[in-house]
Formats: sequence, C-alpha cells, structure tokens
Amino acid sequence: MGGQFESRFDVAYDGELPATVDAAALRRMDAVAYALDESVRIPGTNVSVGIDPILGVLPVAGDLASAGLSLYLVAEAAALGVSYATLLRMILNIAIDVAGGSLPYVGTLFDSVWKANRRNVQCVLAALAEPDPET
Repeated sequence: MGGQFESRFDVAYDGELPATVDAAALRRMDAVAYALDESVRIPGTNVSVGIDPILGVLPVAGDLASAGLSLYLVAEAAALGVSYATLLRMILNIAIDVAGGSLPYVGTLFDSVWKANRRNVQCVLAALAEPDPET
C-alpha cells in the first residue's frame, strides 16, 4: 500500500505509510469515524455531526453505546500494531468524549464539537507514518 492514505477527514500526517499497513483496516476505521463524527450535514451550515451526538441524546446509554463503537477503532489500531502510548491516547479521547457527552444539556453540543473518532484516526495515521527521509 505504501504512500499516502486518503482519509475523508483530510488528515495530514508526516511521512509515508509503510507498504505493510493494512489499507482495508484504515478504510474501515475511516468509515466508522466518519459515521460517528461527521456523517450528517446540518442544513444551511458548514457543520457536520455524526451518530455520536445523536446517540448522546439518550442519557448515559447513548454515550456508552457510542463509546463501544469508538472502541472498535482502538481494537483496529491495536491490530495494526500502533504503540501503547497511541492506544492510551485514543482511549483518553474516548473517555473525554463520554465524560463531556454525559453532561446534562451541553453534552450533545460537546459531542458535536469534540470529534474523538476523527482525532483517533489522525493519531493512528501519525503513529503508522514513516518519517520523511528528506526532513
């Protein structure tokens, strides 16, 4: 696969992905993150939200359900061989998402702004990218 991976999020990362990286796994991760964070465009704006803030309308259960879906990205990242530090960063992003999303009234707004899954895809790509030899 080597080279650049084209994410829906226009994620920038330094270097190049090694040829051994599973492109299908990256595409799956990108699709799940997109569905959870940006799949629904709000009419008349440039803002997109996903399933995560919509599930967040259900107190506690919705946030736990979206956290469970977000943990899929962590499992895929572990299978791709990213470092434990990257996995912990991803889990922290999910924990912040769940904590912020569970706040009464402002939780749904928080979920709309804090796009943990998008951040996690970016973490994985940055962790997998080989440094550019020219820099």
